[in-house]
Amino acid sequence: MRLKPAGIIAILLIIAILAYFAIKPRLSGAGNGDTATTEQTNTAANDNKDTTSNSGAASSANSANTTSRSFNYTPEKPVNGTLRGVVEVGATGFNSFVINMDDQKRWEIVSKDFGESLAYEGLATTEDIRAGLKKYLSSMFDKGVSGKNMHFVISSGAQKEPKTTIISNELQKLGYVVNRVTADEEAKYGFIATVPPPFRDNSFMIDIGSGNTKVSWSDNGTVKTMELPGAKYYEKGTPDDQVYNDVKAGASKIPQNKRNVGFIIGGVPFTLAKQNRNGEEKYTVLNAPGAYTAADKKMASGLNIYKGVAEATNTDTFVFDWDANFTIGFLLSLNTR
Repeated sequence: MRLKPAGIIAILLIIAILAYFAIKPRLSGAGNGDTATTEQTNTAANDNKDTTSNSGAASSANSANTTSRSFNYTPEKPVNGTLRGVVEVGATGFNSFVINMDDQKRWEIVSKDFGESLAYEGLATTEDIRAGLKKYLSSMFDKGVSGKNMHFVISSGAQKEPKTTIISNELQKLGYVVNRVTADEEAKYGFIATVPPPFRDNSFMIDIGSGNTKVSWSDNGTVKTMELPGAKYYEKGTPDDQVYNDVKAGASKIPQNKRNVGFIIGGVPFTLAKQNRNGEEKYTVLNAPGAYTAADKKMASGLNIYKGVAEATNTDTFVFDWDANFTIGFLLSLNTR
């Protein structure tokens, strides 16, 4: 049977309508497909930026006040390690740490005591100091540290305090070597203790102290250091904007390929990390500087320094380590074989 022209046209129209509805979903989804590809590419770029081998990863969002950034890294445990103790003779008291460390320099914290272990106010005479030190040392030995593995360090700032000289003399009478370190050495030790091995080729360390701020990074295995103003610069009447500009100028010298993660320690970072620590985690990622409200002048000054470093480096992931201290870096630098 031959179809009339009108019938042929009708059939062609039906086929065209069916074909249109068949391909319509694909046409409408083309734009969404491009968007998804862009988002996936950006995510991959961010993941690649902050991932080192398979040992750990740091990821972040760019929002100034975000709290979604994370740092996922688990240090290797020491094998057949030895307990070692280090005591920082500070300006007002002792900070002490006991770590378990093996011959590969892998370590974990066993105990830590910040500033409350031996307050100087009650040590009026030389005899008071000697008795206090013996009691303090006894408590360290009770934790399993042998006398030969106990070390004492006086920070660069504490060396200016008269009381630390007396304490140093008494420790030497008891047979201990007291190691005096410079700000440059503190920065190097801080880097060794704070920056995990997988991140040492692409990240940096910042220690915001009261008297100074130490910055360090590795350049072909050599630790480079920088000293910037500390969080108590306001006591000298130094303007905030001057310090901000000085810090920003200094931090801008950190090489571009060393800005992946900023590992941060110090008094003000400790205060900031307390606000968003999750349980007993070893690492806490700080919020951006603008997310915090200063509770006092020292915190405001520390935030000013933090802001200067963050804006100079454009680093968006700053990780606070609850166990690290430059004195632990001193232990790690010793020849223990």
